[in-house]
Amino acid sequence: MAETGLVQIIEGALMAAGEPLSLQRISQLFDEFDRPGNDDLKQALAEVAERCDDRGYELVQVASGYRFQVRQNLSTWVGRIWQERPPRYSRALLETLSLIAYRQPITRGEIEEIRGVAVSTNIIKTLQEREWVRVVGHRDVPGKPAMYATTRQFLDYFNLKSLEELPPLADIKELDNLSGDLEFDPEPANDAVNNAVDAEESSSPSSTTAETTDHADEASKKEVTTGGESEEQGQVEA
Repeated sequence: MAETGLVQIIEGALMAAGEPLSLQRISQLFDEFDRPGNDDLKQALAEVAERCDDRGYELVQVASGYRFQVRQNLSTWVGRIWQERPPRYSRALLETLSLIAYRQPITRGEIEEIRGVAVSTNIIKTLQEREWVRVVGHRDVPGKPAMYATTRQFLDYFNLKSLEELPPLADIKELDNLSGDLEFDPEPANDAVNNAVDAEESSSPSSTTAETTDHADEASKKEVTTGGESEEQGQVEA
């Protein structure tokens, strides 16, 4: 297979998929006897990325694989295609999500202990409905509380390949009051989420699909704005 043909096939597949494609999924596009190696696929993907240099979209790699997306600096204009406003999230929801991301696996009680207030059921429900958070086990203590961790969809939504790409707590100015309590240790967190993702993939191959059909995601690609500070605003506002 000519290199040009490989690049075109990959480019077309990424355009048609509507979701991130991993190297494994891309390789499965080809017959067994005509299947390129990972090095050839990576080289072709690099060429696809170069072709996007002067275009309004780019090729990015996230946790689930590779995908095309609108360049973030164009979100102001592209976002006007759709009538609905981007989702707005309360400070309480963002603080809860941050605690899960930096301290996973973590229970609801541990989140409440750090934040000093009760966590609204609506917040946990919203995070699970968005498929950013999932239950990965239960703490071996009385009551067997559920332990929460982030998902591959969470990484995809925020343009992250892994938890190691999370910004340092010092850079999250909006959550300065939590920084002293988080004490982020990336290794346990990565082990937990990787195990959770492996289990998720083995039980449901389609569960890693990123939410690239969300209009706000396509327009602004992971720009989250905060809403009110009330716990009751944990749900996404229209």
